[in-house]
Amino acid sequence: MVLSIPSGGTPVGYEIANALHLPMDLIIVRKVQIPFNTEAGFGAIDPDGEAIFNDNLLKQLDLTNNEIDAQIKKTMHVIHRRNRLFREAKPFPHLRDKCVILVDDGLASGFTMLAAIRFAKRRGAGRIVVAVPTASKKTIDFILPEVDELVCPNVRSRFPFAVADAYRNWYDLEDTEVMDIVGKIKVIRNNEKETKK
Repeated sequence: MVLSIPSGGTPVGYEIANALHLPMDLIIVRKVQIPFNTEAGFGAIDPDGEAIFNDNLLKQLDLTNNEIDAQIKKTMHVIHRRNRLFREAKPFPHLRDKCVILVDDGLASGFTMLAAIRFAKRRGAGRIVVAVPTASKKTIDFILPEVDELVCPNVRSRFPFAVADAYRNWYDLEDTEVMDIVGKIKVIRNNEKETKK
């Protein structure tokens, strides 16, 4: 099955799920934002509330424990809100022994994807594939040992790397746009159920 990371991974995952005729769901993982630079993160949190941190970056940032805790709480709030909004807080699908394709719009630091990978492993996924349109070579080298396969047609080695640089028209998707895609997924599921009858 395809698991997409919202917001940017949602349209990418939708296209992959359609092309491969696979079920799709959203996996709500989120970077823990740096207080003074919300575009960057010092770690990520998965749907179970498990956090991973970029320890090297944390040392450089010199944040206090209170600042770190505040960012974790903000991130958890966003995860819970998105889970209610995008997934209606439904139980997560069973992943045991399934091939899981984890999708995002690109890999920057890779920590958000790493949180998704570790979540899928804890849920017993049989095979894990990461599929992204673009990533830095450094991040691919970081993620590759964690998965069975990584598909990325646009690998970049230039520093600094930004996912947006690989797109002609990149922007942060609004919640309503994600909801529109979620609605399309529901229609496909319902049609498949009708066909099987």
